[in-house]
Amino acid sequence: MTQAGRTVPLVLYFDGASRGNPGPAAFGVFSSSGVRISEAIGSTTSNVAEWRGFLAALNAAVGRGAARVEIRADSQLVVRQFLGEYRMKADHLRPYLEEARRRAGRIADLRVVHVRREENREADALANAALDRARSGAP
Repeated sequence: MTQAGRTVPLVLYFDGASRGNPGPAAFGVFSSSGVRISEAIGSTTSNVAEWRGFLAALNAAVGRGAARVEIRADSQLVVRQFLGEYRMKADHLRPYLEEARRRAGRIADLRVVHVRREENREADALANAALDRARSGAP
């Protein structure tokens, strides 16, 4: 995609959800360009669900061969840890950070942005839909 001679970034939103924390968990990834990913991931924490959503967003960008990507999320923790603004205190989350950095290295121009919850409704709805499907036994 180009706009006035400049490549327009692929913009992706992600969110994670856990009912119980820990409890049944899922993530969702959304883009107005047609990306819709929604997956239940078993019983875990909301932080793990958020990191899994971020990894799925990175995979979607890499899979589409996008050179310019902007990933948006309402998870201040994940965004700030990825950007190095927050220290990674939870050792069980460190592998997610390391994997995110590896995947991010495959994207030439990546921007990761914290947004307000209201701006992330579609990804949140996808995560919750995955939780509802898992609870009902639907695929």
